Amino acid sequence: MNQEKFGQFIKDIRKKHNLTQKQLADKYNVTYQAVSKWENGKNMPDTSLIKQMSKDFNISLEEMFDGEFKEQKRKRKYLLFGIIIIVISIILILLNTILNQQEDSFEFKTLSSNCENFNISGTIAYNKNKSAIYINNIKYCGGNDTEQYKEIECVLFETNGNTDTRINSYNYDKDGSIKLEEFLEDLTISIDNHIKTCEEYLEDSLYLSINATNEEGKITSYKIPLTLNNCSN
Repeated sequence: MNQEKFGQFIKDIRKKHNLTQKQLADKYNVTYQAVSKWENGKNMPDTSLIKQMSKDFNISLEEMFDGEFKEQKRKRKYLLFGIIIIVISIILILLNTILNQQEDSFEFKTLSSNCENFNISGTIAYNKNKSAIYINNIKYCGGNDTEQYKEIECVLFETNGNTDTRINSYNYDKDGSIKLEEFLEDLTISIDNHIKTCEEYLEDSLYLSINATNEEGKITSYKIPLTLNNCSN
């Protein structure tokens, strides 16, 4: 439980019911200093008091422990969903604009993973001169990776014999840490104007490399081969 978030939630409840800190303290036989510490995230009430507040103010225990009303959570989810739809729409519009500007019509093929730890879907749009690669749906299915990472880099490579060419990358290097699954939710690899055409790719010549560094500096690496389906057709 996030104490600061819980403290703000207690404060919101108190103000919503027009109670002072002393009035709330008297209601539960504690000092107003104790209420102040709750609201400042410095202390927590006993579980029995949390349950009693839940009953008195008609708030579910789930909401109490989450530190927010369900309606707030729903609004946040709807907002996030709306932003995702807008971003995807913009990407599709941009991709469609790029394709429509080409003299030759484009064909589309799918990219997928043959690695059992990851499910990946992507698209390659190509004509006889160039190609565009788009990957934005990557799911980790290799177990429950609960590690918190301070840095993660995902790189799209093309391999040809002993030569690996870096095509594009996506990095997480912000303040704080992140889990692998959370990183993959925001991951997008997009190359709009690649010089290779579909037929020039060798079988399984594309792969993703993920390197994740935890707080102790330990690096966990994944190599994910990609399959470009029916590119010779």
